Amino acid sequence: MRPVRIKDIAEKANVSIGTVDRVLHNRGEVAKKTKEKVLTIAKEMNYQPNIVAQALTTKKTYKFSVLIPKGGDDNVYWLAHPKGIEKAVHDLHPFSLEIDYRLFELHNETDFIEKTNEILSNLPDGVIMAPILKKEAIRFCDDLDKKSIPYIFIDTFIDNTNCTAFIGEDAFQGGRVAASLIDFGLAPEKDILIVNLAKDLENTQHLNRRNQGFLSYFLDAGKNNGMKITVEIPTTDQETVEEKMDHILQNNPNIGAFLVSSAKTHVVARYLEKKRINAILVGYEMTRKNADYLKRGIIDFLIGQKPMEQSEKAVKRLFEYMTTHTITMKHEFQPVEIINTEVLTIS
Repeated sequence: MRPVRIKDIAEKANVSIGTVDRVLHNRGEVAKKTKEKVLTIAKEMNYQPNIVAQALTTKKTYKFSVLIPKGGDDNVYWLAHPKGIEKAVHDLHPFSLEIDYRLFELHNETDFIEKTNEILSNLPDGVIMAPILKKEAIRFCDDLDKKSIPYIFIDTFIDNTNCTAFIGEDAFQGGRVAASLIDFGLAPEKDILIVNLAKDLENTQHLNRRNQGFLSYFLDAGKNNGMKITVEIPTTDQETVEEKMDHILQNNPNIGAFLVSSAKTHVVARYLEKKRINAILVGYEMTRKNADYLKRGIIDFLIGQKPMEQSEKAVKRLFEYMTTHTITMKHEFQPVEIINTEVLTIS
């Protein structure tokens, strides 16, 4: 099927090609009623702007800053995002993009603020960010708004900001998916432990939304009527994790399932394996360590949100916005993957 052209929209809207061009590229005056009609038809026809044709008119080098957590041994999820960004830069060749990475320590507010100040000093054309630390991210968004620098969210969405677009998981729905997986295999009277491996859960937006979605499922759909217990562990240090988990399980011997709200599911899997605890374990992201525990049957399900695709799309959407002054989709929710041992065997 050939792509929708401006000419096709003009014919359906019964207006001139020039009128459609002015509406789509925000050039010149067009009556409000006509503008709304053209935009509605363009959306219905799934019009995709020809970014290549638009960008050929300029030799500008666009400078994008990327603000994401630093990947590491216990945080390998964030190692995938730069790969997606580099793929997008490669796909957009020969157009010139410069990517400035500002990587912050996960859950470290001071480091996050330091990196945002560096970005503001460099005055990029646009910013791609994971606004994981809610309070600090909102302040950064306000600063970007004052300087008229567009920004796209990945991984985490924050309300009441002027973000150009969001690409990532619907965290609330992701929590409900996790709940349904546990509910299917767990006896109704058993308790469930939600493990949050985060220093400041209240300020960690995406984990909060997952937990809210998880609990909402049992309020209106789940058969499990056991207690839903939450623990916050600020570090992945094995000694600290064992101390916290031992305390919870000694006081709550009826726990039959565990949800880990982040990609660090392997940390809890390590504990369950060492203590020889047979229980349902559901977590997030198909990292190497998580996959190892999935193969061994310690993790039952992983919910993946395709981090490489997130960041690749984010670069392309920001480039599209810079060259056409339009955005195809404000909220682009990534479909989640549900992974178990059978899926691993097939792949």
